[in-house]
Amino acid sequence: MALQLDLENLVAIDVHTHVHADTHGHKALDDELNEAASKYFKGDPYDPTVPDIAADYRARNMAAVVFTVDIEHATGHPALSNEEIADLAAQHPDVLIPFGSVDPARGAKGIALARKLVQEHDVRGFKFHPSIQAFEPNDRAVYPLYEELQSLGVPALFHTGQTGIGAGLPGGRGIKLRYSDPMLLDDVAADFPDLTIIMAHPSVPWQDQAISIATHKANVYIDLSGWSPKYFPPQLVKAANGLLKRKVLFGSDYPLIRPDRWMSDFETLEIKAEVKPLIFKENAIRALGLR
Repeated sequence: MALQLDLENLVAIDVHTHVHADTHGHKALDDELNEAASKYFKGDPYDPTVPDIAADYRARNMAAVVFTVDIEHATGHPALSNEEIADLAAQHPDVLIPFGSVDPARGAKGIALARKLVQEHDVRGFKFHPSIQAFEPNDRAVYPLYEELQSLGVPALFHTGQTGIGAGLPGGRGIKLRYSDPMLLDDVAADFPDLTIIMAHPSVPWQDQAISIATHKANVYIDLSGWSPKYFPPQLVKAANGLLKRKVLFGSDYPLIRPDRWMSDFETLEIKAEVKPLIFKENAIRALGLR
């Protein structure tokens, strides 16, 4: 079923929301990682399903990009079904935009899965988490997957910067932050100029690098998820208000950060009135090819 978003009347498009559980009770993260993430974000434990997310965002007159993260190869924890997420999202085409997630470690099977998800399940993009999936984004072994996404015309959203997953655990549960250095994505953006890349989150401790890449590469955007806006690095606020006003996107990191909290804290920033609609909705419409 095609999307039925009322783009003119939506308040905002949240480009970064996580499906934490399927409708059978299976969770996206194991208990240890789930508990550590909730503690890090100081949020209420909440593991929403696709219908839960649809209800929450419909009540706010917002749309949401929904996805899981395929971390089965790195953690041994079975992934949520991309197909189920996409098919459930199709039941809520007025508010949900389904993304898929394919671990690059799946190789040729992952490429075939990505193609199937787009062609048969109307998936509109793909989420990667290099630190948890344990891969360097510019590894040439991953390039055939990017080639497929570019040919399919769907964007790739990459976690960048530090992560709350594994935070506070011994050794961070083995999760390595260096895989999420945004400079690794500069190679990808240069080598795949027709692939839209969204760098998720304020990229601490590499914020300046992320701003530089988004400034230099026309196909690269930044989403503002994963941090309360009151903690945004000042150079990111300055760039979002000026140089990158058409390259930054509203994202919450729901359910670990809820859209109400994000919006409330965003109002404390000195963002120009004419820039807010770009961040809340218009930039996402362009980046996601919704119009």
